[in-house]
Amino acid sequence: MARIRRALVSVSDKSGIVDFCRALTEMDVQLLSTGGTMRALAEAGVPVTAVDEYTGFPEMMDGRVKTLHPKIHGGLLALRDNAEHMAQAEQNGVEMIDMVVVNLYPFEATIAQEGATLEEAVEQIDIGGPSMVRSAAKNFRDVTIVPGPQYYDRVLAEMRAHDGETTLETRRELALAAFEMTCRYDAAISSYLREQFTDEPGFPTVIAPGLRKVTDLRYGENPHQSAALYQDLGAHEPGVAGAQQLHGRELSFNNYLDLTAALESARDFEEPTAIIIKHLNPCGAASAQTLAQAFEDAYTADPVSAFGSVLGFNRVVDVATAECIFSNDWLEEVIKPRFYAESGLTDLTIIGAFVEAIIAPGYEPEALEILKKRSKNIRLMLLEDFAPESRRQDLDMRSIPGGMLVQNRDYEAVAPAGWQIVTQVKPTDEQIRSMVFADRIAKHVKSNAIVLVQGTHVVGCGAGQMSRVDSSIIAARKAGKRAQGAVLASDAMFPARDGLDAAAATGCAAIIQPGGSRRDDEVIAAADEHGIAMVMTGMRHFWH
Repeated sequence: MARIRRALVSVSDKSGIVDFCRALTEMDVQLLSTGGTMRALAEAGVPVTAVDEYTGFPEMMDGRVKTLHPKIHGGLLALRDNAEHMAQAEQNGVEMIDMVVVNLYPFEATIAQEGATLEEAVEQIDIGGPSMVRSAAKNFRDVTIVPGPQYYDRVLAEMRAHDGETTLETRRELALAAFEMTCRYDAAISSYLREQFTDEPGFPTVIAPGLRKVTDLRYGENPHQSAALYQDLGAHEPGVAGAQQLHGRELSFNNYLDLTAALESARDFEEPTAIIIKHLNPCGAASAQTLAQAFEDAYTADPVSAFGSVLGFNRVVDVATAECIFSNDWLEEVIKPRFYAESGLTDLTIIGAFVEAIIAPGYEPEALEILKKRSKNIRLMLLEDFAPESRRQDLDMRSIPGGMLVQNRDYEAVAPAGWQIVTQVKPTDEQIRSMVFADRIAKHVKSNAIVLVQGTHVVGCGAGQMSRVDSSIIAARKAGKRAQGAVLASDAMFPARDGLDAAAATGCAAIIQPGGSRRDDEVIAAADEHGIAMVMTGMRHFWH
């Protein structure tokens, strides 16, 4: 590439543009510009030529047409080592433009404003900017595209080091960044216009998600897999990808997954609630009048599995709760005696109080200091916008080889008024309260899911088994004596009475399940034989 002699500058974000352009003129680069950018440069005393003066064609239609001209795009697209291109350029008075400094109209910022109209959004759809960006990036062999202020210092340093030139390596990197910018831009426009123009239910014909890499991760689910975190720029909520890390080691791939499971579970409840996640499943969960009590109840569910867990709280973490986290004294003096006494599982070994990460809508200052002192590695995540109603608009997208599966997120729950009591024995008010809690927890347990609950805290959980019978056996084994009189939730129907018999064998006194089996009558009859109260919700909560 030859020395840069002419640059076209037209930016919406004018951060640093005056200093950058002044430095270019000091290297004898001629500047072409338009509209507000040209005025900013002229007012700062930076020599600049108006694009309409350069092209001989005026800006028109309220600035909609200004850089869409052969003298602009010919100067960008001409291959300098192609004699025919250069001859045609000379015949038509087209001079070469060696650099384009462009960032685009703030479309995303505009539509993010409350009350923004369609007309306002449409006027922020940039036409000339993306055209110049694409022309310059396409011809990266000869033209340097600078698609944002973050590249100004690097480009200037390289030009100074190479007598006014940039390297091919840099031009390639900047071209890629430019196309990524226009890709994101077009995705934002198409997503917005789809919402504005389409009233029909169903999923879009084409999904163009805008994903921006936030960071590389140490590795994926396993050390031999590489991984990175991307943020969905069009999401209606920040989620874990947008949470603020206040303390601790960098997050791993698995940490992000477990934190998401903790978030999704915790924000399903209105009362102070603590969730303990291990390998995406709640091994402990409880709601109580205080967060500290909820955490104690949740931890007592399965303190063996809680070692190395991730915690989710739907309240600001207070001092009373923080004092318990990572406390082996609390584990020895409170949790172990209570667990052994209530469950009868005295042969189980409880290793220690070790927590990988926490996500919550806030931390009291003193509580935050306690947690920091307890462990230098514990990841403390702050997500103030914990449960926005807008999250219901986001889609659940899961990749499969060769494609993507898309569905609405499962934020639904059936209230008791919508249940059907199907057994001779009717559930008590206390059992109904437990059923509401158990059904919500079962939604966040991998299928096949069986959850045993006393009051509003989990006492046993069977997750991810190929048979609902096996899940019932596991849940009962984890609950021990606490299974007696518990409420049992199943995420899906019992296809035959063997599953109901296994559920009854846990010692539970009431069952909540969706129903829908061809053998529901057989299952109901089995519940009546066992003297168990059972309700059917009509809503399944598979989670694969």
